[in-house]
Amino acid sequence: MYLEIVSPEATLFSGEVDSVAVPGVSGEFEMLKDHAPIVSILKAGNIAINGDVTLHEDVQNKFTKKDGKTLLAINSGTIEMKDNKLIILAD
Repeated sequence: MYLEIVSPEATLFSGEVDSVAVPGVSGEFEMLKDHAPIVSILKAGNIAINGDVTLHEDVQNKFTKKDGKTLLAINSGTIEMKDNKLIILAD
């Protein structure tokens, strides 16, 4: 599936991934390829990306790696998943 993470300053990531776990307001949940369409609000926590992630040099310092996952800490955000494209607006 295709993932795009956008902050007020820049597009932090865009590319194909295997799965993404996000901190939803009612608890963490994970999306895989062919997930049902969803719009949700995110709370403070980590976005965990599974897959072969290549980051641009100018945003590498915003991400960490742990247990084979690429993590991005956020304060809040929203997501939309539709037709195997996940867009995360993160703050």
